[in-house]
Amino acid sequence: MTQMMEMPRVQTCTVSGCGYNHNGCTAFAITIGRASSECDTFVEGAQGGMGRALAQVGACKRAECVHNTDLECHAPAITVGAAVDRADCLTFEAQ
Repeated sequence: MTQMMEMPRVQTCTVSGCGYNHNGCTAFAITIGRASSECDTFVEGAQGGMGRALAQVGACKRAECVHNTDLECHAPAITVGAAVDRADCLTFEAQ
């Protein structure tokens, strides 16, 4: 299991409509979903977050990503933005 100190940071999030995005992702940790690498933590119409942009990747359901081992992300950092969905992991890379 990845220790918290080793969890990859959300380097950048350009999703302006997310309740966690306040000049960067302020969620404690995010989950990357199964379908098209969407950010499962994305929430619209509500305010959330810790107040500082320090989000990490807590879990990733994309087992076929080169950065994924045992459903945990091992990329140095990720970028979240619009792709197939409104909030996707743009660091996703198929094996």
